[in-house]
Amino acid sequence: MASSSSTRVHAEYVDYADGETVCQGYAAHDTAHEARRPCVLIAHAWDGQNTIMRSMAEGYAEQGYVGFALDVYGKGVRGEVMGDNSHLMGPFLEDRALLRRRMLAGLEAARRHPRVDSTRIAVLGYCFGGLCALDLARSAPEGLKGAVSIHGVLQPPRLGPQPPITASVLLLHGWEDPVARPDAVLAIARELTDAGADWQLQAYGHAMHAFTFEGATPPQAGILYNALAARRAAAALGTFLAQILGDTTPGP
Repeated sequence: MASSSSTRVHAEYVDYADGETVCQGYAAHDTAHEARRPCVLIAHAWDGQNTIMRSMAEGYAEQGYVGFALDVYGKGVRGEVMGDNSHLMGPFLEDRALLRRRMLAGLEAARRHPRVDSTRIAVLGYCFGGLCALDLARSAPEGLKGAVSIHGVLQPPRLGPQPPITASVLLLHGWEDPVARPDAVLAIARELTDAGADWQLQAYGHAMHAFTFEGATPPQAGILYNALAARRAAAALGTFLAQILGDTTPGP
């Protein structure tokens, strides 16, 4: 169990399973109110769940949501923020059915949380986490209201016919991102349109991959922090969550 620096926010680790794999989520909520709250699922980047993701969960709790940092890799399986984590991410890129099952297991764990309104859940993710968020939306689970990919991987899973995507989708994209070039952006626009999704795209000029992460380098690899694009993306994300999840003000 962990405590937030805020006296109102309670945060704890939550174990859940995907088959025989035990995963360890991190859930945070505002203790001042007993009512069930809308939930923001946070899918981690290629280095796994870390203090950055857990701090995000606590931040969403302070805004009136339940923040739930997911664990795609499994309990205790973590990479390095500045390291090469291809060996962790690779198996999920190769087996998108596995990734889908792991994301659905995380969604079900969040639904079981006593403070979560299971009809108002959104998922967001950065880089690899963006792919995770999109693949959860592609699975069209009940109660998922929205999915946000932030400088994410966009390639479709190719798991057979795509059912209608019922969640609203927001893509926050750096136009100079080598991980998702313009042809991939056009392809997902067509994919989402064909699936009947309510979707939006914000593309930021001169922004590269990982543009929201301070200290992201090297630019020669197409990776660079962009403060202006990061601020614009944060504003768009906040507006989107408010629109699809509704009021977070506690009732009487």
